[in-house]
Amino acid sequence: MSNRGLPLSGELRRLVERRIEHTLMGIEDTLKSILSNQNLTFEDLKKDLKSLEESFNMLSQKWNLEVIYTLLLRNAVSFSELKRLLGVNSRTLSDKLKNLKKHGFIDRTVESGPPLRVRYTLTQKGRNTALMALPLLYYLSLAS
Repeated sequence: MSNRGLPLSGELRRLVERRIEHTLMGIEDTLKSILSNQNLTFEDLKKDLKSLEESFNMLSQKWNLEVIYTLLLRNAVSFSELKRLLGVNSRTLSDKLKNLKKHGFIDRTVESGPPLRVRYTLTQKGRNTALMALPLLYYLSLAS
């Protein structure tokens, strides 16, 4: 693996990579256990994986992960602050936020004013998705 990716010190990089390896082994063990204990066929697994495709496609669209990670790092953010931080136009951001809300990744809260404020936060699903995607994205950046 190359050293591209997050700019981490050698010690911190080794710690992150050990934890990713531990997580991957846990996922593999869990999958093996499910397959052996649930008597799932390859067709059953294929059908379940196909159902995940929509989520992967949605998350891989431009701006969606950026929005999710901004909310992970900033907690609650207004529309105008998200627009400024990401450098995205209003229409695109509005569409992305609606889609992320529809799929249960973010919450939209209207705070009564004056002035009226709209804040966006991650749901537990959004937070978990961001945290689960970090090792994958880190690993992919090292492997390329």
